[in-house]
Amino acid sequence: MKEKVINKIFEMFLFFYIVSVIGWIYEVFLEVVVYRWGFSNRGVLFGPYCPVYGCGALAMIICLGWLMERKIRLFKLNITPLLVFIGIVIVTTTIELISSYIMEFTVGSFMWDYTRFSFNFQGRIALNPSIRFGIGGMVILYVLYPLFKKVINYLGTRKTNIISGSLAFTMVIDFLFTFVI
Repeated sequence: MKEKVINKIFEMFLFFYIVSVIGWIYEVFLEVVVYRWGFSNRGVLFGPYCPVYGCGALAMIICLGWLMERKIRLFKLNITPLLVFIGIVIVTTTIELISSYIMEFTVGSFMWDYTRFSFNFQGRIALNPSIRFGIGGMVILYVLYPLFKKVINYLGTRKTNIISGSLAFTMVIDFLFTFVI
């Protein structure tokens, strides 16, 4: 039983890492291609990952995984995906708001400014990015996570744990060099 829990932790860390890298790519793409501001490292650490995206993915799995498995109908229409979308928007927006306060407390500011968007709160959260996070969350939960599970089953526990442990080690070193040393 203890071994299963440890393996699940390694598996979830690997998914956290993958989504963190995808989040970093998304942020850099927006900055370089969409807004044409030029490149800057969009993460709080040196490496190419935004841990807040990984945290969001894990929070979505934990908070909404049970909902995805249900078939909630309104008359004959399955509204489960709509409810999951709304849940994703709530979860990710809450994480973004909390992250902005944590960043402001620890480093003096947060890395984004949504004041240019309608329906924003202190420039920390806004409707437009929240909807985008909802769409991205649907892709993560309904496409990436099932694909990830297939790859994990293919790799097996040993390889998954080795890959996950190696990536965790590099992220811890990155954290130490960024915030401690």
